[in-house]
Amino acid sequence: MAALTRKMVAAATVADWDGLEALETQVTAHVAALRGNEEAVTLDAGERQQKLGLIKQMLDDDRQIRDLTMPWMAQLSKLINNTGTERRLAAAYGAV
Repeated sequence: MAALTRKMVAAATVADWDGLEALETQVTAHVAALRGNEEAVTLDAGERQQKLGLIKQMLDDDRQIRDLTMPWMAQLSKLINNTGTERRLAAAYGAV
């Protein structure tokens, strides 16, 4: 899963939104599988430290992805809002 979140950062860095979405789907599947096996796994101290390191890496990746996607999402939202406003104006006043 950590490798997938690394790939998600790379996809977001180059604005590969379709690739990012596909990777996000894979991460969701991994999360579901991990949740299903969580109780069956017992970790020793070293493994718990390794797990903690991976979780910290994935959280950092998540922050980077959000930092990269938020400007794009804001731009998309602005574009959608502008299109909606144009449609309402055209409906109210008719096409010129």
